[in-house]
Amino acid sequence: MRKSILLLLLVMAVSSVKGENKPYITKIYDFIPAPGQYINNIPYVEEPVSKDSILTLVAECICGYEKANGKVVVADAMISLGSFGGYVVFGFDHPVVNVKGEYDLQIFGNAFQSSSRPELLGGSSESGIVMVSRDINGNGVPDDPWYELAGSEHNHPKTQKHFTITYYKPDDSQFGPLSMNQYHDQYIRWTSNSVDSLQEGYVRKNYFHSQSYWPMWVDGETLTFEGTKLRCNAQNFSATADDWHLYFFDWGYVDNRPDDGYGYVRNPNIPAAEELNKGFKIDWAVDDDGNPVDLKQIDFVKVYNGMLQDCGWLGETSTEVAGAVDLHPDAVAEPDAIPGDVNGDGSVTSADVTVLYNYLLGNDNSNLVNPDVNGDGSITSADVTVVYNILLGC
Repeated sequence: MRKSILLLLLVMAVSSVKGENKPYITKIYDFIPAPGQYINNIPYVEEPVSKDSILTLVAECICGYEKANGKVVVADAMISLGSFGGYVVFGFDHPVVNVKGEYDLQIFGNAFQSSSRPELLGGSSESGIVMVSRDINGNGVPDDPWYELAGSEHNHPKTQKHFTITYYKPDDSQFGPLSMNQYHDQYIRWTSNSVDSLQEGYVRKNYFHSQSYWPMWVDGETLTFEGTKLRCNAQNFSATADDWHLYFFDWGYVDNRPDDGYGYVRNPNIPAAEELNKGFKIDWAVDDDGNPVDLKQIDFVKVYNGMLQDCGWLGETSTEVAGAVDLHPDAVAEPDAIPGDVNGDGSVTSADVTVLYNYLLGNDNSNLVNPDVNGDGSITSADVTVVYNILLGC
């Protein structure tokens, strides 16, 4: 959406690279924005354009690099994800380790506190949801299960899970130039599966952005996205004009609050710790049913716009992404448990059978580390059988 700062370039120095792992984004796997007023402009796209060329443009905007003086540039620019559902998928040159209890990632946007209403927490907040995935099959491609990092709104009664929206490609030749304060109100139609709000609407076209709002490199006549839709956070303070204020959510979203420690003007009336985006914890990961997921590390990150709202002359709410960092790039993940390694010594031997038998006989079980070998939630003779089969090579 339109902001008082249309292109906030984030060239942010963090501490010099330690070790071999780079703390910044090094790879862009996918970029499919939903329609919006900044699409084909942030980043700027010229025809003809291919999927590979757009991924290169995105990489130039949000991938980092090391300067000659040893400092790290997190991002040279930013990208817009368009309306609800639009996303980018990126990764680092190493797995991001889950350091228990700590923030693992920082993902930057351009949210800011309103200077005209310093008494209200918010101003510009266009919240994007973070998903993470581990490369379980080891093919280096983000085709494994995704898990949402559940933020403060995840269980709010107005949050809609499994929200699906379809956008319909417009015939741009039917939409001529606009004068100041004019709109094409029925520009890009969308339909949704919502039961709590509108099931049909439009992405409007405004005077400020005359280019096509449909991503040029996307084939087909429709775009469909599915995800968690957050409640609307915008309030218009004027009955006769567009005077919008977009409130911050508490925590857990991209482009939601001013980013911690990078020179943003902050509200002097609100404690800094309560006002800032402190980052993201892999500990927050949940599956489709909202159950916590224990991930030792992740390989892929997806950010998508979780908002569907129109704010008059400001346009649609659209998450911006301006780089990311691994907050502890040299951390080492705990090794995964070896199936059948009941005593946790790093191998499967007859000693594991002995430990299981002693437990089942009611003897000392202090050496039990991974006793539920078959994963059925209990420790029984069936686990002994599984260990035997592992030893036999079955």
